[in-house]
Amino acid sequence: MSFEQTLARLEQIASSLDRDDLPLEEALRLFEEGIAKLREANAALGEAEGKVQRLIEGASGVFALEEES
Repeated sequence: MSFEQTLARLEQIASSLDRDDLPLEEALRLFEEGIAKLREANAALGEAEGKVQRLIEGASGVFALEEES
């Protein structure tokens, strides 16, 4: 799932959790899914930040992205 898809799903979950008629069991399931999606998004942001940092550190005139092995 892409970062954008993860964010879209988080928005759907937040909208669902705002409903007054949501059964408790469903709310708990959605909350748990939301936490998992939040962790996924946070990991993707951390990875992107690392790539940007490597680009900045290598900015001695030539930009190069080092792939992690």
